[in-house]
Amino acid sequence: MSELIWLIPLLPLIGFIVNGLGRNAFSKSMIGVLGSAVVLISFVCSCMLFFDVYQSRQAGQPGVIEQHIFDWISVGHLKIGLSFLVDPLSAIMLLIVTGIGFLIHVYSIGYMHHDKGFGKFFAYLNLFIFFMLLLVLGSNYLVMFIGWEGVGLCSYLLIGFWYKNSSYANAAKKAFVMNRIGDLGFLLAVFLILGTFGSLEFSTVFAAAKNFAIGDIAVVSITLLLFIAATGKSAQIPLFTWLPDAMAGPTPVSALIHAATMVTAGIYMIARSNVLFVLSPFTLQLIAVIAICTALLAAAIALTQNDIKKVLAYSTVSQLGYMFLGLGVGAFTGAFFHVLTHAFFKALLFLGAGSVIHGMSEEQDMRKMGGLKKAMPVTYMTMLIGTIAIAGIPPFSGFFSKDEILANAFVASPILWGLGFIGALMTAFYMFRMLFMTFSGSFRGTAEQKHHLHESPKSMTVPLIVLAVLSVLGGGINLPEALGGNHWLADFLSPVFAEGKALTPVTNHLEHSTEYLLMAVSTIGVLIMAALAFNTYVKRQQIPEGDEAPRAFLSRLSYHKFYVDELYESLIVRPINWMSAFFGNIVDQRGIDGLVNGAGKATYDTGKVLRLLQNGNVGFYLLMMVIGVIAIFVYGLLSL
Repeated sequence: MSELIWLIPLLPLIGFIVNGLGRNAFSKSMIGVLGSAVVLISFVCSCMLFFDVYQSRQAGQPGVIEQHIFDWISVGHLKIGLSFLVDPLSAIMLLIVTGIGFLIHVYSIGYMHHDKGFGKFFAYLNLFIFFMLLLVLGSNYLVMFIGWEGVGLCSYLLIGFWYKNSSYANAAKKAFVMNRIGDLGFLLAVFLILGTFGSLEFSTVFAAAKNFAIGDIAVVSITLLLFIAATGKSAQIPLFTWLPDAMAGPTPVSALIHAATMVTAGIYMIARSNVLFVLSPFTLQLIAVIAICTALLAAAIALTQNDIKKVLAYSTVSQLGYMFLGLGVGAFTGAFFHVLTHAFFKALLFLGAGSVIHGMSEEQDMRKMGGLKKAMPVTYMTMLIGTIAIAGIPPFSGFFSKDEILANAFVASPILWGLGFIGALMTAFYMFRMLFMTFSGSFRGTAEQKHHLHESPKSMTVPLIVLAVLSVLGGGINLPEALGGNHWLADFLSPVFAEGKALTPVTNHLEHSTEYLLMAVSTIGVLIMAALAFNTYVKRQQIPEGDEAPRAFLSRLSYHKFYVDELYESLIVRPINWMSAFFGNIVDQRGIDGLVNGAGKATYDTGKVLRLLQNGNVGFYLLMMVIGVIAIFVYGLLSL
């Protein structure tokens, strides 16, 4: 199977080309089957490849497979090839991208069936899968960068898919611009890596990096630039505001790009570059601080949002903060574990929200829902499982991955654990708030909506059931020793993080008694928050009414998203627009254009005057000749 690695990204690319060219000629059924089939075959190939890596690990080998496709750039001593790397880290990412991607493709067949752009939508989805696989499979930073830029392009196309709505188009442009800011950091990092190590190949760079001292300025600069790239792609402060606005795209887009795959690219890139990051403690500390601030800020905003997709969007930003917190405290396995479980339950929650929106005739305001569990029992049960998982209630998957990150945070700093625990409490409250406002109580929508209320078709509910099962069982792959597990995922990924771990000073490990205590405190706190949400939104029916903002100061800040967008508008967008207008109207039109046009006008006016001398009168010409001769004679006398 290792010789056919290139098939995994090629198949979705073929799907993009065929569906793109035949979008107006093929039937929707054919487009849906083809678009889903190419991803399914890629998933099957990924499973076979994963099995090869697993067997290698079982035999005590690193489980690394490399495939050189062709020489791409060859200039002097610089040689960069298009080559693929499959190791335990990328093998699992391949399963996430193709497996979750296939389920979302199947879901999209039902969700987008009535859309006129059905063929174009599936073509874009296939193109996204291709670029995401390129990002994951690349054996060097340049191939990763191509995939990185490609998923950014597809994000723009899919967020603005309904581009005739100006607000959706603006959301796509916002995502594109903010991602480009981060991508500049990646590009600069690529140049600096090339200048420092003379290569962009992971194996060469990481082997050479081990000879650098901890805190080396070149390594610190590289890691800071890579982290800037990650803040853009993975929505961390200050480049996080694009992701909530990206909910303008169709719900399958939210599930695929902004929950399971694209937004985790930053975590994957940093985990892949762990050797560089452990050599830069300053960068890791900065990552941890920004991560916990992002997790708390996004969770605080989610507490008061009424749009079901906006709640999940800010939840995604918050959970990404937890993943970065794991990276910042050196828990690379824990961070990646949360990437894996988050892909299950957040894709489930987004697709569940899409099922609700589909059944509610495109309504997204939770204040106009309520009592849906009778009409949509499958959607309700699966979203209940997703909510329990993300809240971190055992034995569901989110509990184990969140606990591992918080446990490592406690070892690094009890303050970080305390802040992370507060974020976990807020997560439990706003997620159960969303669940109860949507499915409990009496229906608050219109009579027309109630009449058309229905469960989604099987093409949408079957993926929900599969993801729900994964959300329940997914935590079992990395059970801690304190609960009788053997840290299977940590052992499987150990070759990827071995070199970085060897460079890291030995840290204290938690005693089982301390770990039990932290688990108990976290679980009890989460259950209390769930009970509080139940009391508020089910028993007391305190549903927000109308479009008025909350009266309490902190609630009003949360409802208005702490005015971060307004702050960016005032400090960045308006000054840039003013400078653009100044340079466009004053410098360009009056300055540069005035100079160029003025030179032309001066030449024209001069010619207009001089042409009067050519009047055809011979006597006048003779007079001018005499005047010229006299002028030359006088000049000669004066120059003596």
